[in-house]
Amino acid sequence: MINAIQDYISYLHNVKRTSHNTEISYERDLKKAAVYFAGQQIGDLTQITATNLNSYMLYLEREHMSPATVSRNIAAIRSFFQYMVREHKIQADPSEQLKPPKVEKKAPSILTVEEVDKLLRQPDGETMKGIRDRAMLELLYATGIRVSELIHLKMGDVNLQMGYITCTERGKDRIIPFGETAKKALEHYLEKARASFLKGKTSEYLFTNCSGTPMSRQGFWKVLKGYAADAGITADITPHTLRHSFATHLIQNGADLKSVQEMLGHSDISTTQMYLNMGIYKIRDVYTKAHPRK
Repeated sequence: MINAIQDYISYLHNVKRTSHNTEISYERDLKKAAVYFAGQQIGDLTQITATNLNSYMLYLEREHMSPATVSRNIAAIRSFFQYMVREHKIQADPSEQLKPPKVEKKAPSILTVEEVDKLLRQPDGETMKGIRDRAMLELLYATGIRVSELIHLKMGDVNLQMGYITCTERGKDRIIPFGETAKKALEHYLEKARASFLKGKTSEYLFTNCSGTPMSRQGFWKVLKGYAADAGITADITPHTLRHSFATHLIQNGADLKSVQEMLGHSDISTTQMYLNMGIYKIRDVYTKAHPRK
């Protein structure tokens, strides 16, 4: 089954041109399923039945997986078996009747402009690490890119003179501008700090860790969590919180949906439309807390 999974991931990458994050999560989910089936003495794809898949879903629920995680596993499994049928590796699709659990849609968490400002002022501008971290945070909020895109940015993706970065996903480039504040933070990092992380080595990546290698998602998440605590932000902040805040603040200040959609890289504008409601959610929250007759 592992070889079949690798073939499928190659298909996603080379033919479907799915995002790197999708490939990673699907591969992880499918390999987890393969381990489970191996434990059930099922080593061949043709042996897997609808009953086996339902048992696996119950196993995931017993493992206290969230509905969203179970839904993603189901999406990976269904897509995998559909591919196997198309490739004539199996005759029938055992995943046809799998139904994802209902996932409650929550409004994305966002920071106020004041909270973002406080967060971005936390890195110590007198240290190499602080200079790098400020440049990363400023660029993340200035462009709304995903953390995976941030840590994979290369030197050639940044045009300081014109003030924009280029992100490539599924073979398509998108150009995202950034303002003077982010530009100054990047210039300061490139002039004063980047060489100290490389320690004489060369790297095509814009940001690196202390070993001169690209920073991991987990590494940046820890950096962000630390500065959020220093800023006194009690909300459960993630790198995506800055992406949500970027989009919401743009729309609240008059940006049109189409432009925000292009900067975020959303294929469907309906995904971007949720940010229209974020201002309403914030106002409602204030009302609920403050009005004497709620």
